[in-house]
Amino acid sequence: MLALFMARKFRQGRKQSGMLSLISVISTLSIAIGIAALIIGLSAMNGFERELKNRVLSVIPHAEFYAENGTLANWRSVENQIAHSPNIIASAPFIRFSGLVEKGTKLKALQVQGVNIAQEEQMSVLPRYVLHDKWPSFADNQQQIIIGAGLADALSAKEGDWITLLIPTSGDSGQLKQPKRVRLMVVGIMDFSGSLGNSVAFIPLADAQQYLNIGDNVTGIKVNVNNIYRANYIAQNTAMNIITPLSVSSWEVNYGYMYHDIQMIRQIMYLAMVVVMGVACFSIVSTLVIAVKDKQRDIAILKTLGATNELIRKIFIFYGLISGLVGSVIGAILGIIISWQLSNIILVIQSLIGRQLLNSHIYFIDFLPSEIHIVDIVIVFCTAMLLTLIASYYPARRACKVDPVKILNGF
Repeated sequence: MLALFMARKFRQGRKQSGMLSLISVISTLSIAIGIAALIIGLSAMNGFERELKNRVLSVIPHAEFYAENGTLANWRSVENQIAHSPNIIASAPFIRFSGLVEKGTKLKALQVQGVNIAQEEQMSVLPRYVLHDKWPSFADNQQQIIIGAGLADALSAKEGDWITLLIPTSGDSGQLKQPKRVRLMVVGIMDFSGSLGNSVAFIPLADAQQYLNIGDNVTGIKVNVNNIYRANYIAQNTAMNIITPLSVSSWEVNYGYMYHDIQMIRQIMYLAMVVVMGVACFSIVSTLVIAVKDKQRDIAILKTLGATNELIRKIFIFYGLISGLVGSVIGAILGIIISWQLSNIILVIQSLIGRQLLNSHIYFIDFLPSEIHIVDIVIVFCTAMLLTLIASYYPARRACKVDPVKILNGF
């Protein structure tokens, strides 16, 4: 294509003459930095979303069904109905209650979950997070408990230690009585970041029923679904088809804010970076205006030889697109390389500054994850090129207005 060939010649001639302006270099670098920053940011958000799905949502149930009166008596029948419902891939009974745990002079509040040991292995990857492969040692009627690493640190407890679980009790009139005290051995420690590791403990389902004196009743049924992002909708529809009145809760109640925050930050980041890229792309306007002024004599000669305004316009549009393409390619390559090694780069930065950027006791991970999506790169690249095209249009039109008579006659 003649216009593209001439645009390349104009750029090469500009380099050979040593007249490449600083503003041209700055605009190209600005586009590159903007694209790289956007790819890195989006890759980090993709990484957080992946870790949320693979770590948090692989441990907690996607949805839970509760009895309206507090405990579920006919839970086996209810679980059977739930298990045969469409979109439900796993189910298990559970018991949940709050209590206090005591070791020496240290006292911590916690949430205790009674789990069916065999079914829990099918429901979640929780057993993988128990240190030293202690999950197989977890058994009914052995006075055992598994606690999170954060809770273990707070209590200065380790595997094999005995702790005291205080369970609140109340009389017939609803008045609080002396808490029930149960001695339990820490059979395992769950190395999981975030709130699950700070205030959650697990005991066998049968032991929880015994400690609470609720017979064969359970708190509810927890399930996993085939589409975690529609968990609430699936659970609500399932509950409507069960005769027993049930309340429904999904993972979005306690952890949905993480997912929504990730999506919100992604949108804000994209908007901010698009603005940055827009400023960088529109600085190409200045570059092309200078180029049009420098090439006025060449434009006049081309017009004298029969070049149309359409050809001149295309030449300078391609001129701008080439500048944008160079910056976009450099930015995309730089963004991919940094995103690929982002976790290692953050580790180096942490070692240099001597502090951890993500606290595992607060967040559900203690590292900065990254996952590159080709779709994100394509969208960012196309957005940059579109902005460059828009920015190139005005200088290209200005080039068409060059009067060859005035330029060649020296006016």
